[in-house]
Amino acid sequence: MDKLRAMQTFVQIAEDGSLTAAAATLGLSLPAVVRGLAGLEAELGTRLFHRTTRRVALTQEGIHYLACCRDVLAAVAAADASLAGADPTPRGQLTITAPVLLGQQVVADLVARFVQANPAVRISVLLLDRMVNLVEEGVDLGLRIGTLQDSTLVARPLGAMRQVVVASPAFLRRHGVPRHPSELRERPCVRLSGPVRPGWRFDEEGRRLHVPVDGPLDFNHAGAALRACEGGLGFGRFFGYQVQEAVQAKRLRIVLEDFEPPREAVQLVYPHARLLPARTRAFIDAAQRELRPFFDAPPSAQRGPAPEGVAAAPRRRRRDQG
Repeated sequence: MDKLRAMQTFVQIAEDGSLTAAAATLGLSLPAVVRGLAGLEAELGTRLFHRTTRRVALTQEGIHYLACCRDVLAAVAAADASLAGADPTPRGQLTITAPVLLGQQVVADLVARFVQANPAVRISVLLLDRMVNLVEEGVDLGLRIGTLQDSTLVARPLGAMRQVVVASPAFLRRHGVPRHPSELRERPCVRLSGPVRPGWRFDEEGRRLHVPVDGPLDFNHAGAALRACEGGLGFGRFFGYQVQEAVQAKRLRIVLEDFEPPREAVQLVYPHARLLPARTRAFIDAAQRELRPFFDAPPSAQRGPAPEGVAAAPRRRRRDQG
């Protein structure tokens, strides 16, 4: 068995999501792809895919082996390129993912500038408010907010992001400005649906505080939840970049700033590989150079005076969570 060819076939199946699609991409017959995969699994003594009549999905062993195969194939490609004097110009297909609003507000402009500077690169951008499995879904790079859970990924830090509670001035005139997070239990909140329990985390002088919240509205998209808050339908919890424009325009006001939790890390993540294509390295460098100032700069959504007719909540001193 040609082990290198079998690895290439395996990687293509994983990226295309089916044996038939991989056969078309590789210019091979479907029986040849089936034999190649079967031979590789037999030699390894393990199953790399769960297979049904319609789709294939990587096993845990397959996920681990995929990262190893990519390393091997990248090393071979780099060795060939070094002898051939290959052009180091970034070129080829790059797929990246980011949260929807962050992608619209920040990533879209970065991508536009990058392809203008690197016309031989094609970029597919997936804006999704869910955790994307980069390996299984064939994504090269992801922009993530929060702690990295997958130890098989490499993370490049870009900065940190506030989580803030906001409400419209009209809503605060009707319901008052909360002085402690516990007051949110009895007031309407606009929530984002997800796998976590329905509550918001706060920090009270270094002590973690979880406050259950409720309200008449749940959304699976931050943009819709933001519009509801601007319309005076409740308190909302968002990342700083999501409310920045609305706070500057005084459509929303930040409350409970003294109780904000530590800022969430913003990271660029990608599957572990010792050798990355030139296009991937170039995009990582551009993202770190252009996005770090955005995330590291002091948030423009700062404290301000209470809206007319609303008494400001007293502030207490606390340590900076930076």
